[in-house]
Amino acid sequence: MTHVEITYCVPCGYLDRALKLQRAVLQNFGQSVDRATLVTGDHGVFRVAVDGEPIWDLSEDEYDVDDIVRRVRAEL
Repeated sequence: MTHVEITYCVPCGYLDRALKLQRAVLQNFGQSVDRATLVTGDHGVFRVAVDGEPIWDLSEDEYDVDDIVRRVRAEL
């Protein structure tokens, strides 16, 4: 099964965004993913990896839940 990992910056206040993204992943792919985990971080980090491979990073792309969900779908 697939593992989606969402790493987010705690001091930056990205928790709400990370929760929204986790919820979207689970709603869309609930039975296709083994787990969708949140990992705390700092220094402005906000990125998503599928099975250890990075698929999105805030430092490179704008935050768009639908775009990130499409990227997860492409990896499934």
